[in-house]
Amino acid sequence: MSPEDVEVEQCMVVAKLSATRLVPVQPAGRWYEAYCLRRRNKHSLSHHSLQSSTSEESSSGLSTDEEDEAMLKSLDPKEWKDQDHYTVLGLGKVRHKATEGQIKKAYKKKVLKHHPDKRKASGQDVKEGDDDYFTCITRAYEILGNSNKRRSYDSIDPEFDDSIPSSSVSKENFFQEFLPVFQANSRWSNKKNAPTFGDINSSYEEVNNFYAFWYDFDSWREYSYLDEEEKEKGENREERRWIEKQNKAARLKRKKEETTRIRQLVDNAYACDPRIQKFKDDEKERKLAQKRAKQEVARAKAEEEEKKRREELEAERLKKEQEEEIAKAQAAEIKKERDAQKKVMKKEKKNFRTAVKEFDYFAEDDNERVQNMQDVDKLAELLSLTSLQSLNETLTSGDSEKARTAYQTQVKEMNEQLEKEKQKQMDAMRKQTGGASESAGSKDWSHDELQTLIKAVNVFPAGTTSRWEAIASFINQHIEGSNRNAKETLSKAKSLQKMDADQKQAVNEKAFQKFAKDHKAVSSSKEDGVSERFETVGEQQVSQTGSNPAPWTAEEQKLLEQALKTYTANTPERWERIAEVIPSRSKRDCMKRYKELAELVRAKKAAQAAAASKAKKT
Repeated sequence: MSPEDVEVEQCMVVAKLSATRLVPVQPAGRWYEAYCLRRRNKHSLSHHSLQSSTSEESSSGLSTDEEDEAMLKSLDPKEWKDQDHYTVLGLGKVRHKATEGQIKKAYKKKVLKHHPDKRKASGQDVKEGDDDYFTCITRAYEILGNSNKRRSYDSIDPEFDDSIPSSSVSKENFFQEFLPVFQANSRWSNKKNAPTFGDINSSYEEVNNFYAFWYDFDSWREYSYLDEEEKEKGENREERRWIEKQNKAARLKRKKEETTRIRQLVDNAYACDPRIQKFKDDEKERKLAQKRAKQEVARAKAEEEEKKRREELEAERLKKEQEEEIAKAQAAEIKKERDAQKKVMKKEKKNFRTAVKEFDYFAEDDNERVQNMQDVDKLAELLSLTSLQSLNETLTSGDSEKARTAYQTQVKEMNEQLEKEKQKQMDAMRKQTGGASESAGSKDWSHDELQTLIKAVNVFPAGTTSRWEAIASFINQHIEGSNRNAKETLSKAKSLQKMDADQKQAVNEKAFQKFAKDHKAVSSSKEDGVSERFETVGEQQVSQTGSNPAPWTAEEQKLLEQALKTYTANTPERWERIAEVIPSRSKRDCMKRYKELAELVRAKKAAQAAAASKAKKT
């Protein structure tokens, strides 16, 4: 303000002002904030002061309407738990958002106006003790002024709407229906800064975080305010414990219902959320695109492989054709050489036969001539072209003695070569039948030893402990003078297995002949007379009825088993021949007995298989 703006009667200079200097100042404080608000809203200083006082009064949360004394007087102090404490203190509009300062201020205001002493002084009626409605005001402050009790009361706020939208909400009204509900229920979360609900353009991460938060919702809401009885009212410890137990059970039940309600809210929102379907469609399209890309890559790879395979096949075909052409050319050349060699060989053979014939086959009599003619044919077939040409040169030299010597030398060498080859073949056959091992390690096996070995192999099947030692001991016990060990027994058994079908058939027939001879019921007729043969009871039954109902004896069983080995399935009229071996049994009896034995064998194998499978399971 300049001196000219000040109206004074007289001005005078008191002192000189110091020189001005720049001082850095940082704008801050509530006055600077008020200044900024005035500039932004283009308000004057007086308007801002009025607005500030008005906003302060409204922000206090106190009701600006006239208090409803009739409502306060209508309250029953005995039913104080059912009253709306925020409304009693005049904070019904702000409710859970009210601060501690607002609650204290509202309580003081109520006390100043409705205190019994104030009302008595003004001549109003006041009830005695806790029957006066002022008790409801003190109860409301006791609840809202204590943080724990206020939290318990806020959990069952009567003004809070616990209803949730259904799962049939349309996609158009989804955000209008669910957004206010989630915002209201977020007040129960223990975690601050709950994820926002978002809009139709929200990203997948935002929506996923939102539903992950609500599916794992951690609520601080508890229901101790609704306890039917107070624990402190219990007369003794047991009663207080019982009251606490009942209260805990009721709280837990309500907590579960609240958890179910929140989960149902999230499920309904997830089912109706148009963004979820959009994300699913996008994910499906992305997977289809990936699948198409993979299919395209696989198709390109398959085409490349097919192209490469065709090129390889074409190259292989060309190479094969080239090789075939070369092979044909070589084969033609070889054939040409072979034909030429055949012609030369044919000519040499003809010359050889003609030359030997001119010498009368170097024979002195007819027998020698026949033998030499056979030797000439053998030499013509066995000698090589070079040897044949050399022999022909000697035969056509004109020297008969030299020709005879050369001829006899070739015959001798040929016979020796044939003998060696024959011996080599016999040795090979002997090795195949086990003869070599027998001659090298032990003496020859007798017929009785072989039959006992075959029987022992059947008596001690594969899997028997120390099988071949047991078989060797069995043979030594039943054959007098036999001293076989396990190694010899195993070697002989292997050689018998390598025998061909004809050799096995011969061995079986020989064994059967010996068996039939030893067990013949009636001795054969002699040259000096005729013996009589008497029919047994079984034979009489067979001849009369065609069947013998008597049980099979051990002797008949042996005869049947040996006959089955002798006459195989390929033998014509097999069962007639088997019945001839067993006089006391008919063909029908033998076939019936064979079926019974086969059924027993199958049953035994089935039992063994079942036992083996059971052992594996255990």
